[in-house]
Amino acid sequence: MAEEHRTPDEYIAAVPESRREAVRAVRAVVRDNLPPGFEEGMQYGMIAWYVPLERFPNTYNRHPLGLAALANQKGYMSLYLNSVYGDPKTEAWFKARYAESGKRLNMGKSCLRFRRLEDLPLDVIAETINRVDLDRFVAHYEEARGSSRVTRAAGTAGDP
Repeated sequence: MAEEHRTPDEYIAAVPESRREAVRAVRAVVRDNLPPGFEEGMQYGMIAWYVPLERFPNTYNRHPLGLAALANQKGYMSLYLNSVYGDPKTEAWFKARYAESGKRLNMGKSCLRFRRLEDLPLDVIAETINRVDLDRFVAHYEEARGSSRVTRAAGTAGDP
């Protein structure tokens, strides 16, 4: 979706009718299971859930640290699960839980692709979102960022 939407509701209103219910349902699951401290809004043209800058402003790109995002793509819908990306234990847990659901996993590094709502095990999505603690999420980000010369150098340029 190339259009710029200011709110998640505007985004959903622009989703084709055939996918609108799926996007609404996934959004509801994420919102219902979102741990305290995270906020919902728009990021990178997608519905997103993130750490507000007031809570953690020291990101490499000065944008809120994203937990998850939901997008309507040309041939599928995507749920980005950043808590799964870069955390081998969480990734292993997620893949095992997904396999238990009997549904076919179609996932890149953090992008979970699905064509229909029935393709997603919503209980696994709920658990994945719910198991994230904001403070640990931020600490994991800081640890990963500090382990890279590139991000360490980027973090010092202009940081207070």
